[in-house]
Amino acid sequence: QVQLVESGGALVQAGGSLRLSCAVSGSTFNVNVMGWYRQAPGKQREKVASINSGGSPWYADSVKGRFAISRDNAKNTVYLQMNSLKPEDTAVYYCRILTLNYWGLGTQVTVSS
Repeated sequence: QVQLVESGGALVQAGGSLRLSCAVSGSTFNVNVMGWYRQAPGKQREKVASINSGGSPWYADSVKGRFAISRDNAKNTVYLQMNSLKPEDTAVYYCRILTLNYWGLGTQVTVSS
C-alpha cells in the first residue's frame, strides 16, 4: 500500500533553515507529481511547492526565493529545503502525491523570533 512519511520538522529561529524529507513507498515514485503543502491553525491548507516527474518545480509566491523542492527518484524521496524562515512559515507541512491523491500525515515546523 502507498505510504508517505514526512520528517525534518523542528523548532527554529527566524532566519534559520530546515530540510524536510518525504519518503514514499508502495508507489511508482518516478512517474508521480509530488508536492508540499502547509496548514497553519485556523488557516486554509495551501500548496507550497510541487515538482513533476521531469524535475520541473512550481512555488507559491510566498516562498519563492526561499524554498527549493527536489526529488531523488532512486531513494523515492522528495525534499523541501527551507531557508530564511519566517514566523509566518509556521505550520504543519504535508507531502502529497498529486497524481494519485495520497497524503502523508505531516511534520510540524515552528519558527520563532
